[in-house]
Amino acid sequence: MGNFKEDVKKAGSIKNYWTEKATKNLKGATIMKVEYMSSEELEDNMWYKSPVCLLMQRPNGTKFWIYPSMDDEGNDGGALFTTLKDYSCAPTL
Repeated sequence: MGNFKEDVKKAGSIKNYWTEKATKNLKGATIMKVEYMSSEELEDNMWYKSPVCLLMQRPNGTKFWIYPSMDDEGNDGGALFTTLKDYSCAPTL
């Protein structure tokens, strides 16, 4: 496992580091299922806002969920914005 500071330096910037990490983990993944977070999951996370959740599958078959949070500390569910004219936002419920 690498040293974070060294990995960021190697990438050239913090933005490049996280872009490379996102690309490695998300590029080529397919959306398999879309649903809003259940009330049980909200309770488990101590959240009040239900975000849209996407079940993804990588080309190698690995499945994982991805969902928006209001911040990077995971304090509550968040909205997911798009550039689609007729679906500009997947709101929290």
